[in-house]
Amino acid sequence: MKFSIKQIAAQSGVSKATVDRALHKRGSVHPQTDRRIAAAIRDLELQQRVNLASGRTLNIDVVLHTPERFSSLVSAALLSQLGSLAPFRLMLRFHVFEQIDAKALQQLLLRCGSDSYGVILKVSDEAPLNASVEELLRQRVPVVTLVTDLPDSARIRYVGMDNGSAGRTAAYLLSRWLGPQPHSVAVVLSSAGFRGEEERVAGFAEGLHQLAPQHKVVRISEGYGVDSLTFERVSQVLDRDPAISAVYCVGGGNRAIFRAFTSQQRPLRAFIAHDLDEENREMLAARQLDAVIDHDLRADARSALQAILRFHGFLPPEEEIGEFSRVNVVTPFNL
Repeated sequence: MKFSIKQIAAQSGVSKATVDRALHKRGSVHPQTDRRIAAAIRDLELQQRVNLASGRTLNIDVVLHTPERFSSLVSAALLSQLGSLAPFRLMLRFHVFEQIDAKALQQLLLRCGSDSYGVILKVSDEAPLNASVEELLRQRVPVVTLVTDLPDSARIRYVGMDNGSAGRTAAYLLSRWLGPQPHSVAVVLSSAGFRGEEERVAGFAEGLHQLAPQHKVVRISEGYGVDSLTFERVSQVLDRDPAISAVYCVGGGNRAIFRAFTSQQRPLRAFIAHDLDEENREMLAARQLDAVIDHDLRADARSALQAILRFHGFLPPEEEIGEFSRVNVVTPFNL
């Protein structure tokens, strides 16, 4: 027994004799008292783990395959939560890439396993990465996916919005704004490899088909949210399709998209984007965007860090985990 009868009695608020009877099965103990004693032992174990953890640095690796404009949002959100998780001394190690292949990501993840307490991961959903996540778990290094998921992997939790619901929300807004006349809507992805973006596109296409089937969806992909690549991809498609007059961007590169339309003097009846980063704030304020679909990244950051701490027993288990982050719609009027 790691704790004395005196410690357990003090923690549970029952007598030492009752604790002794419960632990050693000597005589009857009321079931409610038994539960109090069991809870007291769990609390003492948690306190012991917290005391052990508070004396050392816990390394957590953050691996992001995303444009700098979004990685800076994620970094700020995670760093903002460190003070609220005292007494834990968390050291975040950021690995940020605008472009990287699956093999390089695999190698990076396996290197993280040497001295990491957990990994927060935003990468494309590629089968080779699932094996890396499983190997990390075997080493007691839990992985939490953020914003976009690897659902077939051994990650311990996905933290982010319901991307299908976000896409349907965008479809509802555009169906109201575009009216009864048929239009082509450009749906711009960073890459088809990001599961979260594909889920947004699927939700959007389904919602638009139900609400306004006269409109056509045109996919534009593989710009990776990078300005020059996105401008090139969008310009090429605009050259081929004169009917495109609205945009739903599920990834990044919104300035490049807007520039592609203006450079061709093309009308843009409606433009919906994701994430309230600095670029999108400026575009909303300038009325270059009509709406941004956003979620509370700080709350997501806190949930991701807490999930890792819970895995190691440094926090009590959650009684109920909310499945997704809340989806918010931001316009120039509630910016």
